[in-house]
Amino acid sequence: MKKPVVLAALLISMGVSGAYAADPSAGWQNGGWSLQYGEGEGNNRLTLNRETAPLWQHNFTSSRIEVVAELGISYWWTKRAALRGFPRNMWQISATPLVRWWPTDKFYLEAGIGVSLLSERQLKDERYGSNFQFSDQVGIGYQVTKATRIGLRVSHFSNAGMKGPNQGLDQVQVHLATTF
Repeated sequence: MKKPVVLAALLISMGVSGAYAADPSAGWQNGGWSLQYGEGEGNNRLTLNRETAPLWQHNFTSSRIEVVAELGISYWWTKRAALRGFPRNMWQISATPLVRWWPTDKFYLEAGIGVSLLSERQLKDERYGSNFQFSDQVGIGYQVTKATRIGLRVSHFSNAGMKGPNQGLDQVQVHLATTF
């Protein structure tokens, strides 16, 4: 249990020191941080993500599209009664490139496919076949201020049938992102 906590603290400190060194007037051009809370199938997840600055973007007449990457660490837990001997929590690290389309200055749609590594191969009585998982997500969001976004995401995690059983995990998350 101590190793994931140390890893999370290290990731946070590296990102925060980089965020304060960046020019705060540059907005999202220096990336940002996001916090997500999700629920689904009796499981809960809390995630801290570091979002990169746009890796690519294109402006159209009335919209824009950009590609960013998220690196995250998540803690999963279940409220359901688990059978004796089955894990009731786990850790996850993930890397996901996201395509974000802004049809207006305030609203966006996003989608991405990434990879994840789970600390456990099962949570309660659900088995995932392997620690390696693909992560698919789609979302919608709103730019509240120049430095703050809120959003809603739907995510699916599975190993794409590489190893059975492949029950997968599905979640809906509330997403809050900020930049410094």
